[in-house]
Amino acid sequence: MTYDKRFDGRAFDEMRPMEAKAGVIKRAAGSGWFKIGNTEAYAAVYGPREMFPRFQQNPEKGVLRCFYSMMPFSSAGDRVRPGPSRRSKEISLVTAKALLPVLDLSEYANSVVDIYIELPQTDAGTRCAGICAASIALADAGIPMKDLVCAISAGKVEDKIILDLNYEEDSHEKGVDIPIAMLHNSKKISLMQLDGEISSEEVAQCIEMVKKASDKLFEVQKEALKGRFRVAGDKNA
Repeated sequence: MTYDKRFDGRAFDEMRPMEAKAGVIKRAAGSGWFKIGNTEAYAAVYGPREMFPRFQQNPEKGVLRCFYSMMPFSSAGDRVRPGPSRRSKEISLVTAKALLPVLDLSEYANSVVDIYIELPQTDAGTRCAGICAASIALADAGIPMKDLVCAISAGKVEDKIILDLNYEEDSHEKGVDIPIAMLHNSKKISLMQLDGEISSEEVAQCIEMVKKASDKLFEVQKEALKGRFRVAGDKNA
């Protein structure tokens, strides 16, 4: 079979509409909101603060912890069960690993930086949206960073390589989803997961799609941060 037309009418290399904001949660050290299509993620950064329990402290640098959660009625599919799950713990772990390469936590010995990611509405691409929001939040918090992390999924439905899968494509019986997080400037990959069967040549096509998409993601993230600083500047005037 052939996948001639996407369910939502997009081109095969077209992303869903995107929006982003920084500084959306007042009591957090930094925060970000990222929306792509009908998937939206809020990220809040708290810290650096002293790490408890103490045996988890690193005397050489700070520790990054991520907590990912989907709200019970957020999903386009089945209702999400409240509380931590194996999936949410796994995504929390890989999100932290995706963000760590751009962070400099050397000045925060024995401290922890916590990122809380909440998704009130989802339509696939949740971990990628969470990473994009968290990258904005870390920059907003003033944590030293050498780059922003941009994340988007690519994959395959039937015989077509596509960018930014929605829920219908992600759940397609012949669909393959590959979430990829990429450091914008270097184009180095900090996260890549694979769900399904796909050839190495097709994976290479997906990576090239994501490289081009990362520039668009970066512009959205950058504009969110610039907008935040413009607002702060106006208040201080």
